Amino acid sequence: MAILEVNGLKVFFHTRNGTVKAVNDISFSVDSGETLAIVGESGSGKSVTCYSLLDLLPKPPAKIEAGTALFEGNDLLTCSKDQMRQHRCNDIAVIFQDPMTSLNPFLTIGEQLIEPLVHHPDKDQAITRRSAKEKAIALLDEVGIIDSQERFDCYPHEFSGGMRQRVMIAMALITEPKLLICDEPTTALDVTIQAQILELIKKLQETRNVAVIFISHDLGVVAGIADKVIVMCEGTIREADITDNIFYKTKDDYTKKLLSAIPEGAKTLPNRSIHGSPLIDVSNLKTYFKNQSGKKDNENQFVKAVDDVSLAISRGEILGLVGESGSGKSTLGRSILQLAPATSGSVKFDDQVLTGMNAKQLVPWRKRMQMIFQDPYASLNPRMTVFETLSEPLLYHGLASKKEIAQHVKQLMDDVGLAQAQLRKYPHEFSGGQRQRIAIGRAIATKPEFIIADEPVSALDVTIQAQILDLILDLVEQHNLTMMFISHDLSVVRYISDRVIIMNRGVIVEQGDTEGLWARPKEPYTKDLLSAIPLADPRSERLRIATR
Repeated sequence: MAILEVNGLKVFFHTRNGTVKAVNDISFSVDSGETLAIVGESGSGKSVTCYSLLDLLPKPPAKIEAGTALFEGNDLLTCSKDQMRQHRCNDIAVIFQDPMTSLNPFLTIGEQLIEPLVHHPDKDQAITRRSAKEKAIALLDEVGIIDSQERFDCYPHEFSGGMRQRVMIAMALITEPKLLICDEPTTALDVTIQAQILELIKKLQETRNVAVIFISHDLGVVAGIADKVIVMCEGTIREADITDNIFYKTKDDYTKKLLSAIPEGAKTLPNRSIHGSPLIDVSNLKTYFKNQSGKKDNENQFVKAVDDVSLAISRGEILGLVGESGSGKSTLGRSILQLAPATSGSVKFDDQVLTGMNAKQLVPWRKRMQMIFQDPYASLNPRMTVFETLSEPLLYHGLASKKEIAQHVKQLMDDVGLAQAQLRKYPHEFSGGQRQRIAIGRAIATKPEFIIADEPVSALDVTIQAQILDLILDLVEQHNLTMMFISHDLSVVRYISDRVIIMNRGVIVEQGDTEGLWARPKEPYTKDLLSAIPLADPRSERLRIATR
């Protein structure tokens, strides 16, 4: 029997620019102990569908126009605020996409975990702080938090991304819900952490008989965890079936498009690297940060983010840099561009030593090397239009006069595939993929020779991700760029890179030609990373083992 049954759900947003039919007449059901995956691109309505069930949408502009959502026979869409509070606390929990923005930075992890137990809406069900703490610590152990007794009093910023996501899972499970809604819970996680989180959700589901709705745009993840799949597009269900049929007996063209957009296989473009004097030459680079944990012994005085790293990048080469969160890959990229102060070692760009230069000395070198940041929404100035964002580096480096600037900016918009009519819009008026195109446009504005792309597609839908990857490859060819491509997604790295470096705990553990490393990995750490790549194949033996 279905624990949740949704029929004819319609959710419209009434805005000054008209009515947006975010969810338009959809129906589905999920049983206890079952996992239903909802798949689709950004804007397809998958998150709005689930948030409407728990009255988490802003009203206005959102309005539930029609439909029912029966949870154990009670309609969630018409229940009172007190009844909804009870459902949220006792019966239905949500794991949100970004734990850092969902967790309260002013409260310790422990305080946030025990809150629904100590401040229960039904006072008769509230328990003492001591009992709540014992339950919370036991749950932190269950989700894999090491030293849970000590970490109970830590704040969210003191945890890694994977650990914060585990805390979110613990928070969702602490009241022992009957239905768990997972909204992109592994989008920005490393493949190994992602595999652990998926295995954890599957294990908890089996031991607690929890029904799971799993929202994702990653069909590789869905293949390994779902019993049934719904494919959504523009607020409607395009296809719904058991997982095997969605992958092997696909009926809808939109589903076929999503499956075909998954990056797989080797890079198709030739290796353009020019052997000889490298463009980037890093020697014995160390970047240490002072340890804030309070430990004063010499061994733990510093966090060794980058520890004695040496590498060279040839002109025209795309070097992939792979590692888990905390491996030092982003810090290495920032240290190369002198955005993070190096402790020792040297970085040469075109035979010029950059380490030791002050900010003024670095200015002429800045236009020759640029960075594409992971989160374009955080790296773009919300008060600047696209025109201002793209014109700023050109004017700052004297590459265009005020009379010529409009022509240069329009050319950049054409290069990154954005309509010129959008020049006067602000970042919040664009989708995630469009914002990433703006960030790429800003990076290539100065016609740099070298670009570091730090996780540029980690949070994008597979179709948008494919477009951005192809755009990057086209721009590399068109502008003769050299690139370091940082990512935790090994499928993406294989698709775009000529050579790969694997980092772990601040050091390089393995490196080599991309296909050679894929075929013959030497280090156990590399083998673990490769074995954790999610496959869009529900019948894969490796997937069954990973989620068993």
